Amino acid sequence: MTPSDQSTQPRRSDATRAAILRAARERFAADGYERATIRAIAADAQIDPSMVMRYYGSKEGLFAAAAEFDLRLPDLTSVPPAHLGEALVRHFLARWEGDETLVALLRAASTNPGAAERMRGIFADQLTAAVATFNGDPALTAQRAGLVASQILGLAFTRYIVRLPPMVDTTPDELVSWIAPTLQRYLTGTPPS
Repeated sequence: MTPSDQSTQPRRSDATRAAILRAARERFAADGYERATIRAIAADAQIDPSMVMRYYGSKEGLFAAAAEFDLRLPDLTSVPPAHLGEALVRHFLARWEGDETLVALLRAASTNPGAAERMRGIFADQLTAAVATFNGDPALTAQRAGLVASQILGLAFTRYIVRLPPMVDTTPDELVSWIAPTLQRYLTGTPPS
């Protein structure tokens, strides 16, 4: 095999890393950060636990790698200004219901400082950038994004982590009706004096 042939062949380490990340995402989502173990993740990936440690160094390092998450926020410049709150609530409900990674990250963030920092980074970077597309004041942009995050994370925590019956039993459309006006006020309302 020539060196050029080797470079076109997938490396075994890439496949191993992918298997570890896949198993970690599933295990963290099912068990949460605290109960998930390196041994269980390795068993799910059908590898020796020492390989997980070799590639990721620690459980926290593995979680940070497994929790890479893109909120895939909609282009808010194409949303009519009066419907920004509704668009964001609908988007976040779809993201939470369609991807267990963010639920795992939220569960871990409530008890683990590294996971909390990861969650802060995701929301600070991605949500603030989205809000900045229609808000001209940088200081107010960060505050508006923080207020939106407080509502979205509170909704997610009560619906997907605590599983508070009224929140679980409420349909997505009902949640949009309740929460969208609050997000709309956070996004476009006049700040208190």
